[in-house]
Parts: sequence; C-alpha cells; structure tokens
Amino acid sequence: MSTMLRDTHRTRLLKAAQTLLRERDYADITARDLVAASNTNLGSIGYHFGSKEALLNEAIGLALEEWADAIGRVTLAKTGVGLPALMMSTLSVVLDDYQSIQPYHRAFIEALARSARSPELRGQLAGHYKRQRDRIASWIVDSLGDVLEPHEAGPLASFMLATADGMLIQSFIDADDAPSSGELASATRKAFAAARSQAKGR
Repeated sequence: MSTMLRDTHRTRLLKAAQTLLRERDYADITARDLVAASNTNLGSIGYHFGSKEALLNEAIGLALEEWADAIGRVTLAKTGVGLPALMMSTLSVVLDDYQSIQPYHRAFIEALARSARSPELRGQLAGHYKRQRDRIASWIVDSLGDVLEPHEAGPLASFMLATADGMLIQSFIDADDAPSSGELASATRKAFAAARSQAKGR
C-alpha cells in the first residue's frame, strides 16, 4: 500500500470516527460503520490502528486536543499575567463551550472506563493526556514565565487540567446544577482576594 493511500485511509477513518462519535454512543459504533462512513475497508482499521477501540480513542483524543488548542488561544488572548486570571479564563471557556465538546467528552468517559481492562488503551489515553499537559504548560510559560520557573509549569498544568476535567464531569453528570462560568468567576475571584488579604495580614 502506498504512503499516500495509507495516509488517506488513516485520515478518512479518523474523520469518520469523529463524525460518528458526535452522533452515536461509543459502544454503538461498529467497525463496519467506520468503514462505511470512511469509504475504506476493514483491513485499514487493523493496519492503521490495531483495533476499532484504538481508532475511536485516537479520534476522541485528537478532538479533545484540538479543543484544548482552541481554549489556549482564547485564554492567552484574554489573559494578562496572573494565575487567577489564567485559571478563570480557561475554566470560563471550558464551561461556556461545553456543548461543542460534550459528545467527545461522553465518549472519553466511556473509553476511560474501558481502559481499566486494557493496558494498551490506557497507554493510548495517557499519551493524549501528556500532550494536553504539555500544551497547557507551554501556555503557562508564555503567560507566567516571568514569575514561574520552567519546571513549575508542568505541575501547574496538571492541576489546571484536573480542575477543568472536574468541571466537565460535573457538567456531564448534572448540567442543571453545575456552576455557570460567571458564578465560578465571581466565587474564585473572591477566594483569591481573601487568600491574598490573609497572607498580607500575617
């Protein structure tokens, strides 16, 4: 199989997987669905990804990474130097734009549960998480590089990613009771202000 054909089939399969994930539950997507939607063949799934699950997880990871990139661009455009502003801008975009990522996030939760029984899938998802952490760490360096050491960006990126994931899970489980971006921003600003005031008073 030529390199061009391989790349075309891989790209088609990923695009088809992303389309199907927006329309159906993870468990309901079959290999034949993917083949039909991508105009490829069953052998292409095994050749490029090893399994249907690996293909779906790759599509989920890419969608989440693309979304994270978009959040990063918006965040850096809005945010000046300061950790509270950086965190609040990021979380506000996460909450305000949740509907666009909801199908992929739902599929990610299902894939995460499946990965508990599959070291291969768990490793695949770990790779996506690492790339997201690295992206966030680079945003932090760009925005807070004059107040943080480079080695501190990674742990802070992990904390921000965990916070965003927690908010996404709350929105997924109970969207009606999850805080809005405005409520979260107001409460967090007050909490940071109180913490600064207490620190100065010591």
